[in-house]
Amino acid sequence: MAPSKSESAYRLLHERITEGTFSPGYRLVLGTIAAELGCSVVPVREAIRRLEAEGLVTFERNVGATVAAADTTLYLHTMQTLAIIEGAATALSAPFIDENQLAAARAINQAMSDLLVDFNAPRFTQLNNEFHQVLYRNCPNPHILELVHRGWDRLAVMRSSSFTHIPGRARESVKEHAGLLDLIEAKAPAAQIEQAARAHRTTTLNAYLAAASLPASPL
Repeated sequence: MAPSKSESAYRLLHERITEGTFSPGYRLVLGTIAAELGCSVVPVREAIRRLEAEGLVTFERNVGATVAAADTTLYLHTMQTLAIIEGAATALSAPFIDENQLAAARAINQAMSDLLVDFNAPRFTQLNNEFHQVLYRNCPNPHILELVHRGWDRLAVMRSSSFTHIPGRARESVKEHAGLLDLIEAKAPAAQIEQAARAHRTTTLNAYLAAASLPASPL
């Protein structure tokens, strides 16, 4: 079944925003997008409202819809949320992670470790995303998984890697990844895995806040 015009508009805009084609502050002209899709502005407007609800787009009177700008507050709230829900998703996913997936995650983490010699923040961030996807993708709760995806989408809007601002955090992150994999492989209790995943995310957040001279997160 072909997607609706509204769904097609949503997918197009979502992809261009999260991949960086449409940068923060980029004005979304309904007529131009509608013409590209060969539809009226109504489904485009519906798609933009959906993206606005997800925090990817902002709308102002007399200005219109623009791609949301990244700020420290948005980063703080997104990372706090991810610390909770991604920790839960990782713990729920852990029993379903097989040997091949564990091996894939270790290979990704090794590639991240190799990057520490000649640090490349964007590539490191990409691999970091891939690593965590392996850990949470088997989560059997679709509602939690949807929230995790929304959080990652919001981080994607910010695009500039947090590791650009806190490159020293990268080495510790790789070590924490290895620890998480060890817990999963050892079939540690769900609560222990969840706490380790949450602490991993919160430590990155606090390093970023410290670099911005802001108070640490209480999580």
